[in-house]
Order: sequence, then C-alpha cells, then structure tokens
Amino acid sequence: MACWLIAVLTAVLVPTGVRAGDSGTESAQPSAGAGDVFRPQAGEFPPLDKAHAYRGELVFVDHANRRGSIRVEGTGVFRANDPHPFAMLPCGIVRYHGATAALRDIPLGTVMHVRGFLPPDPAISAVPVLPVDNKLRDANHNRGAGVFPAENHVLLLEDEISRCLREQKIWRLLELQISNRQGMIAARCESLQGNQAASAAETMTFDAATRIWRGREYLAVDDLIAEGSWPAEGKQNLAGQGVYLGITWKPTPGGIFTRFHISDIWLDEDAVGRTARIQKETHKAFIRSRWIPAWVDSVEYGQFGKAIVTATLFGGIDESLYADLKEGERAMMAPSENTLKHWAGGSAGTSQIASKGPILKVLKSGREPPLGSSGIQITFETDLVTEGIRPTRVVRIRPAAWPDLHVPREEYLQDSRAGHEDRFPTPAIFPTY
Repeated sequence: MACWLIAVLTAVLVPTGVRAGDSGTESAQPSAGAGDVFRPQAGEFPPLDKAHAYRGELVFVDHANRRGSIRVEGTGVFRANDPHPFAMLPCGIVRYHGATAALRDIPLGTVMHVRGFLPPDPAISAVPVLPVDNKLRDANHNRGAGVFPAENHVLLLEDEISRCLREQKIWRLLELQISNRQGMIAARCESLQGNQAASAAETMTFDAATRIWRGREYLAVDDLIAEGSWPAEGKQNLAGQGVYLGITWKPTPGGIFTRFHISDIWLDEDAVGRTARIQKETHKAFIRSRWIPAWVDSVEYGQFGKAIVTATLFGGIDESLYADLKEGERAMMAPSENTLKHWAGGSAGTSQIASKGPILKVLKSGREPPLGSSGIQITFETDLVTEGIRPTRVVRIRPAAWPDLHVPREEYLQDSRAGHEDRFPTPAIFPTY
C-alpha cells in the first residue's frame, strides 16, 4: 500500500517546480572549502544540488517580507540555539502539509527543512549577511557548529510530510510508550524505493494534543485508546506501521539535548490527500489576491512607452492558476520588490499603476523545470511600461479576469521610488550573533 500511496500522492501533491525525488539529505550540502562557495545570480534559478541543507524550528515569521527565524538543529543543546534569520528567494517555495503555502500558513514551532544559499546580492539582503564559512563556526555555550549558516536565502522551505512526499520517504512506527495520554514513540524514516539506507531510529514525544488523521476522521490520542489501537498505559510494539508525521519542538524533561515532538500522524492516503487539498485551496486564494510572481527575461522597448515583455513564471503554484494566463487574454503586470512586496503609488492600488495589455504568447518548456520555475514563459504587450519592469527584476502578473483586490498596507511599498533601504522593518531587527 505504501509504495502505491507515494506514487499517487507524488503525482497529485507535488506542484510544478517542486520535483519528486529531489535529494534534500546531507549529500546536497556543498563541501566547506573556499573554492566551493556558490552564490545565486539574478534571473537564474539556482540548482538544488548546490544548496546547503539544514532543519530547525520555525520561531518567528515576518510574512509580509517573506522572512523569519529558525532555531537550527546543530550538535549541541537545541533549546540554547539562537533563532537564525532567513529570507525566501523571490522564486523560493514554501510547502506545508504536502502543498504550496505562504509563510503565514506555517504555525510557529513547526520543524522545517531548509535548502538555502548565500544572498544573491548582499547589498539588498532582507536579513543579515554572514561570513561564508559561518556553518563551520562553533557557536560555543553548548550550541555546537552549524546553527547559523550564511546560506540564509531559501529556495525550498518545507515541513516533514512535504519533505517525505517529495523524497519518497515514509516513517515506520516501531514502539509506543504511553502514560496519562502522553509519552514517546520510536520511529525510523526510510526510503520507499529501498535505494537509501534507513535512518537511525528516533524517539519523539506525543501528547493529548497530537492530531491523528485517518480518512476523513480527525482523531485524538483518546480515540485510539478507546478503540483499542493504543493502550492506555505501558508499551506497545507498532510493528513498523507506515505513516506520515508532522514534527514540532517542545521542551522535554530528562536533560535531553534534542528531542522533537509529533504534532500530527497521517495514517492513510485519504488523510494525506485531504489535508493537502485544503492547503492547496488556501494557497490558490492567496495567489489570486497577490498575483502570480515571475521575473523578467527581456524587454523590447517601442515608442511612447510601448514595450513587449517576456517573463518566466515562478513555480509551486497550482496549474489551474497558470491556465488563466491565455494567449489573447488581457493581463496586468506590476513591479515587485525581491521580497515579492508590491510597489504602489501613494494611495493608488497595484492594479491602478500596473502595466496593462494582451498576452501575446504562452510557452511551456518540454523539459523538467528547475526548482523555483514553472517552466512557463509568457510574452506580454503594453502601451505603457512602468519603472521596475526590467530584465532580471521581479514582477507580479494578474489575469484581467481575476478580482481586483487590494492587499493590506504592510504588503506593499508606499512609493514606486522606494528602494530596499526603505524596507520596513529593516534587517536590523535581526541580531547577527
């Protein structure tokens, strides 16, 4: 059942621009020598195999600027690690519950897997710029190395179930120990393809607030005890039951340096699919109000403000939204900051100052697009091209048929002349450690 489940769910739940089977393990981490430093370039999608991989607890989110802080897991005492700032790349993708998400969708405390790079342009970084060898430096005070990597510009940020679906992995539950509706579960994460060695068994806590999903049912620990699936007290062998897990962090007794907590258990494919569909619909509504992000490949300037703009759409968005950009249909294109914030003109909304015109062409690449790209390129004609629509710059695009909705104040720059130095809050809100 598990192999069939992963094949079906990968096809359904992994959106364009997020490839199933992309390695996110330590093999994706570059070696530390000075000659191996890689920095993404504007207008290019960075290769995932050049990313530095780490995981940790999400502890702060500034959703309007697509940045936040993660307590990175290292070799020392996890709770002692300072929150480490990160920023999403413009083409960076967030995934939660097996579907694309916005940072605002992720509950604080969720353990996230990170694939990060050095800042493409340190001068406009939304978070502090750190020495390139920072992931090697010991943080001291029982924290160990690796807890504040310089690779803090993120291409892929995903929770545990999203990582397992993408990498075709599953958790095997080995043993349960329970008392007073809480306890510990020993589990092991392994590949469904059998092409990787299974990880070592990991012991995680659970409690009465842990959510259990089975088909359309939303269960609690009490329900599993009542039906006899779990005992009320003592130990039980779980015989390697295959499940998907949601993982968070909570303080734990016993002087343990690092022990994570199970927030969710998905018992079958119906439960996984249903959870992902809910998140997918949440993100579709979000994109309709914030427009599809892209960056400009080229601009052919005409006379009196006319221009033909070619742009590549970013990945991770539901196919039904890309399909609304059709040849011959009208659309709007507006400049965006590298955080994907809209530009605005005083009290004018984005749609009032956006360039408008028909879509001349929609091209879909026949090859697998790199992570962050949809593989879809559009050519758009306008009678009045606005400042900020230039090659390698980030824009947002709205099909004219979508509703004209105005985003809240914190999600746009007040003046189109504003630069990165006018960003609020500035990167100074983050400590540099």
